[in-house]
Amino acid sequence: MSEQELKLHVPQAAHAAVEKAVRRGQAKQISLRALYFDTPSRALVHARIALRLRLEGQQWVQTLKMPGEHSLSRVEINQNRPEATLDLSLYAGTPAGDVLKNIKEPLEICYETDVQRLYRETRTSSGTVEIAFDRGWLRAGTLQLPISEVEFELKRGQLAALFDLGRQWQKKFGLILDFRSKAERGDNLAQLAQTLSALEAREVGDQNAKAQQALDIRQQVARFWHPRSAQGIFIDKSSHEREMAQILANVTAECLEQIVRNAAFICEVDTAGICKTSTSEHVHQLRIGIRRLRSAWSFFKGMTALPAAEHRDAIAVFFGQLGNTRDEDVLREVVWPALAQAGQPPLTLPCSLAQDNALDVVRSVAFQHWLLVMLELSIYTPKPNTPEVPTVTLAVIVQDIGTGAFPFPKAAQERPLKTLLSKKLKKWHGHILREGLMFDTLACERQHALRKKCKKLRYALQYCESLLSASRVSLYRKQLAATQDLLGEMNDLFVAASIFAALRETQPQAWFAGGWIAARRHTLSLEATQSFQALAAIKTPWGRQ
Repeated sequence: MSEQELKLHVPQAAHAAVEKAVRRGQAKQISLRALYFDTPSRALVHARIALRLRLEGQQWVQTLKMPGEHSLSRVEINQNRPEATLDLSLYAGTPAGDVLKNIKEPLEICYETDVQRLYRETRTSSGTVEIAFDRGWLRAGTLQLPISEVEFELKRGQLAALFDLGRQWQKKFGLILDFRSKAERGDNLAQLAQTLSALEAREVGDQNAKAQQALDIRQQVARFWHPRSAQGIFIDKSSHEREMAQILANVTAECLEQIVRNAAFICEVDTAGICKTSTSEHVHQLRIGIRRLRSAWSFFKGMTALPAAEHRDAIAVFFGQLGNTRDEDVLREVVWPALAQAGQPPLTLPCSLAQDNALDVVRSVAFQHWLLVMLELSIYTPKPNTPEVPTVTLAVIVQDIGTGAFPFPKAAQERPLKTLLSKKLKKWHGHILREGLMFDTLACERQHALRKKCKKLRYALQYCESLLSASRVSLYRKQLAATQDLLGEMNDLFVAASIFAALRETQPQAWFAGGWIAARRHTLSLEATQSFQALAAIKTPWGRQ
């Protein structure tokens, strides 16, 4: 069977209020102890399968889960068991059974969960939903992580019921969207436990070896919460314009993965009140995810429906609020060391408050609400020649189409997607070269605007990469990245210059920084012009092959 479920993290401060809300009705409580299985080489994880035995009260239940048609959907097969033993014959004749019968390694318990679940059903205008508040622990070896989440599972009706409830509860209790399932968190924790066990068992002799061992352990622990970077997006070369809405939905879903996962780590969903695991890189990667999504809207504009203008405008505000963190990191980690090497006299830099600001932004009700809206729109994708679009989404679609021409006329559906996207890439390429070839003559504002256009083109190339010549994409992307790096350094120096300018009155030695930055920006401007010339000489990936 298929289950559809929306999961939100419950911060410690909201526990009592969430429990009280769940108890408003015929609530039930049950103890759930689950054992999750895999092979030593993680064959099930690689096959995207989760296999568990769970004691539900007094009854053991064997469950197999696989991904469904969208991010909230799972294929779930449940079978009661007389005891805590696996029976893989239950999956004979299924896709999962074909995977399981080819596994040669033994299945073993990798991690387990121990949860107290409080749950009840509720009805909305869109359907019936089970609300379950889970609190407990996830354990692997000697390691454990807290479980504190509320799950909305659709029992009957439309998927919109999950989002209606999710938005209400998120707004009321300050809940946090986290895409990681218990199985994903458990697998990661099991890998960490295994790695740490091996490091701790390593024989060390002197103090230097002990110090290195301690460093290796800290690095492995930090890696558990590593920032989520951008991933590739595949578009089949046979795709046509009629599939444009689905392509944008896929792009949106991938960008949301990058945004949501980094936001969850910034909110310390695993470690709040225990230790701090988020870094400036999490903020940086989150901002890249936002920038990629905004670039996608620009790229696909005019080719398919976009989210409502209010949602596109809202993320621009959040993006700006998160910008101070990166600016300060660049100042302290890049610009300041370069200035010191050039002979900068000592001065006192302003205190940093940006990291706390990033936490306030991503855990805010407004930002988390925006994430839920974007998640809903990435799932509710208009299908060609299909009028049954959910009402909440239809309003969004009609608002931005302008002409109201939806679905696409039949003649337009026959045009290959590669042709349309290549045409847009070519257009953007032409725009940046017209100004880039005379970059050193542009005013600062136009240089800054051109830097943004280069970023948009680079992200758009990511979306279309599978449609283009791999060798040409590699060469073009390398040169575009080199150009963008030069423009990025110029922008970083521009921001730093304003910070040092504010220090001149109280710290005259800041004048040295201003002079050095001006000279460096002039050099970079000339190099950028040459880089654009090199970009113009490269065969474009969308040209004739």
